[in-house]
Amino acid sequence: MSKVFLALIDGMRPDALETINHPFYRKLLEISTYSMQMRTVMPSVTLPCHMSLFHSVATDRHGILTNTYVPQVRPINGLCEVLKSAGKRSAFFYSWEPLRDLARPLTLSRADFISGKDYTFAVADERITKRVLNMIEEDDIPDFTFFYQCWADEAGHKYNWMSKEYLQAVESCLDNMEKVFNALKEDVTVIVTADHGGHDRSHGTECAEDMTIPFFVRRNGIAPGKIGKELNIIDIAPTVTAWLGVEPDQDWDGKNIF
Repeated sequence: MSKVFLALIDGMRPDALETINHPFYRKLLEISTYSMQMRTVMPSVTLPCHMSLFHSVATDRHGILTNTYVPQVRPINGLCEVLKSAGKRSAFFYSWEPLRDLARPLTLSRADFISGKDYTFAVADERITKRVLNMIEEDDIPDFTFFYQCWADEAGHKYNWMSKEYLQAVESCLDNMEKVFNALKEDVTVIVTADHGGHDRSHGTECAEDMTIPFFVRRNGIAPGKIGKELNIIDIAPTVTAWLGVEPDQDWDGKNIF
């Protein structure tokens, strides 16, 4: 059974990838099944979008509408809870602390966090990348790994989305991701995506710049090329469970993409 590695770059717009034209982006276009038009959820804000990704429901169902976590009134099992119940192992590598609430206590086999607020997100992303590479080198990859970088989002807020500084931050995140991708074995399924985009120095609206995200999958047995149908971020969790041979939670609204 193939393992699944989910890499997410916070605030990465599809047109940023096209503007930078990074070698890793060009490689993804050649070897991946992809969409440059996946939709995220409203409000297009980091924690709500991640909650929807991991819990496969829109924000009105999980109830997280800001970057401050509140307990769900009617709790829905997330991806990591479903995998844990099926005997699967999950790991998190991240640089923005509120993401700790994406998985309930005692759900993860490994959680590595380096604070971007303390070290700057550029440094934290680089250091967390090294920890991912160490895990790969040790050949201790769990069934599901979540690898998150925040520097692009922070640069967007500080300098403006699509500014020179923002594009440099996206490029830095792609550099990190390329190192990890090249270290992973070919039988590991890799997803590269984002949580939301951004415009000016913010996000959270329904404008296309905020709501459109890229989505790439490298998986043995799936032919490379553009995905023609509409995709939503809530479709990612049931797709991951399908690949890991696990039934999705009955409360999820998303569908297996493939």
